Amino acid sequence: MAESRYGPRERMVFSAAQLIRREGVAATGMREVAAHAGAPRGSLQHYFPGGKEQLVGEAVAWAGRYAGKRVARFLAALDEPTPSGLFAAMAAQWTDEYDTHGFAAGCPVAAATVDRAASGTAGREAAAAAFAAWRGPVAEALTGMGVPTVRADSLATLMIGALEGAILMARAEQDVRPLTTVVRELGPLLDAAVDHSA
Repeated sequence: MAESRYGPRERMVFSAAQLIRREGVAATGMREVAAHAGAPRGSLQHYFPGGKEQLVGEAVAWAGRYAGKRVARFLAALDEPTPSGLFAAMAAQWTDEYDTHGFAAGCPVAAATVDRAASGTAGREAAAAAFAAWRGPVAEALTGMGVPTVRADSLATLMIGALEGAILMARAEQDVRPLTTVVRELGPLLDAAVDHSA
């Protein structure tokens, strides 16, 4: 995030998401977030009077919105949009990252879910809202490709669930194989959901 484009608050939310995806919520401290964002430490209380809980909630919400917005970019890059093509693009973002930068980082929403879901209602609700912010655009994209509305949300849930599971397995195995496997195995099922009679 360029300093000239984003203020300290936005940089801290982005930095928190980046640190959470690498370190988890518990290991991400407010001082580390301020340092990563290049923001004055004193600004933390000003921008996040709710402390770390507020900052984590906003970082998780940002990550959900970011994932949702990427759906349109993935679709725009496909010559012929198909459900399997969309899912392959979603997974390729991760295989590309892991091939280039290693397996140090995962999804900040998943990391926050693992770290915070049992610790209180706010953490769980922030993660649920972030997944919904991602699932909605995936379901809309599927509907736009001819998947019946009644199936689109459940298939979007399947796609995100399979992707998140494959990300975790890829990091554990230090291998992109789980990602390539879910793309190969789910692709035909996703494309079969398209209603060609419409």
